[in-house]
Amino acid sequence: MKIGTGILLWSGGASLAAGLAAPMIFGSGANTPLAAAVAAIAGLAVAPLAWLLNRDEDRLLDAANETADAQPVILPVTAMMRPISDAIRRLIDENQCDVQTMLARVRELEIRAKISDSERDRLETVLHSLHDAVIVTNAYGELRLVNPVAASLLGVRIPEDLNRSAEQVISDDHITRLIVEAHESRSPSYRTRAEVDVSDASAGPGAPGRAHEATIACLPDQNEPVGGVVLILRDIAREREISQVKSEFVSKASHELRTPLSSINAYIEMLLDGEATDPEAQTEFYHVIKNEADRLGRLIDNMLNISRIEAGISKAKYEDMDFVKAAHAAVSVIEPQAKLKDITVRVKSGPLLYSAEADRDMIQQVLLNLLSNAVKYSPEGGRVTVTVENDETTGSVMTTVADTGLGIPPDALPHVFDKFYRVENYKRVAKGTGLGLNLVKHIVETVHGGQVAVTSEVGMGSRFVFTIPYVRQSARRAA
Repeated sequence: MKIGTGILLWSGGASLAAGLAAPMIFGSGANTPLAAAVAAIAGLAVAPLAWLLNRDEDRLLDAANETADAQPVILPVTAMMRPISDAIRRLIDENQCDVQTMLARVRELEIRAKISDSERDRLETVLHSLHDAVIVTNAYGELRLVNPVAASLLGVRIPEDLNRSAEQVISDDHITRLIVEAHESRSPSYRTRAEVDVSDASAGPGAPGRAHEATIACLPDQNEPVGGVVLILRDIAREREISQVKSEFVSKASHELRTPLSSINAYIEMLLDGEATDPEAQTEFYHVIKNEADRLGRLIDNMLNISRIEAGISKAKYEDMDFVKAAHAAVSVIEPQAKLKDITVRVKSGPLLYSAEADRDMIQQVLLNLLSNAVKYSPEGGRVTVTVENDETTGSVMTTVADTGLGIPPDALPHVFDKFYRVENYKRVAKGTGLGLNLVKHIVETVHGGQVAVTSEVGMGSRFVFTIPYVRQSARRAA
């Protein structure tokens, strides 16, 4: 007879140890991956003990079977298992502290990983909100972060091109050269700036390059000489244009200021030298000096007004004004000048009300500038007509100043509203600052949100038209 009753076979010693270890550490309901991993470690630890126990059990079974016919053998299974169970429990108790430490370490790493992900999300949000193009590479020159501005400018696809070499993805040689030079420096303190022309990839092939200021720096790393590179591209094309405009403005303003000052200085010197001995000559000199001083004052006033409007610091006093009354007031001011050339100036309007929200003084200045030009460039016996009407299609008051003067050449029409622009052939006809029409454009379009235009034919006169909305734009938005 084979004796197997009462003997617990330990062929699955490792599995039993794992089964004992998991409930002791994590409780009866533990089924997490971490619990399974710890249980597996415990099972591996006691597997040698289970193997020894299996070997002894086999020997005892063989001996018992050999003597089974002689007399029954009863093996004390419980007593035999107790030392092994105690040993396993002691082993688990000894390692429980290490397991708890490992669990705490795992929890700490999980928290750090969440914090790192949160910080990365915030960093990406900041980069995406910037108007400048930003590129970040790792220690191997692979793209790690690219904000939308940089992606659009350089043709980088997100996320397909991330973790690819910057040299392979970015086709602009200037940019790739800057990145390669930064990596080759192998210095965490490397930092440089350069101006480069970058063609916008979104504008298609062959697009002209725009000026950008590139700032590039290396990122530190504990394991690598250079942990990566950050490149920032700032579009400075607009700044260059503004700087050029300012330079041209200063140059032209200096020239325009010098002309009346030179004239004033010359006539004063002639008076001091006694060249004007009779009262009539002296009076003529005084009139010239007075006219040039007035011209200088107008030039300075126009420059200041334009500068205030462009800077956004000009405060308009809006009120519901009648444009017909404003036109009659401007005509009364300009009539003495028109009578000297026998020029007829009149106002045409219908019986309706022609009013809009506008700054009375500024509109008066617009009308005076247009009327003054019309009189100056019209021959003797000419006509100047101011027409006021309502334009219901655009919801605005439309004012037209038409003359029978010299007209404007076709090539000059696009430039008549530019600063200091004057038709070359007409400079001898009448004096001017070249700022009057530019100021008209700023007052009408920038301050009042209207429109101004001109049509002309050489020898047939000119026709200036400007419109002012019934209600200013800010009031419409508020409503």
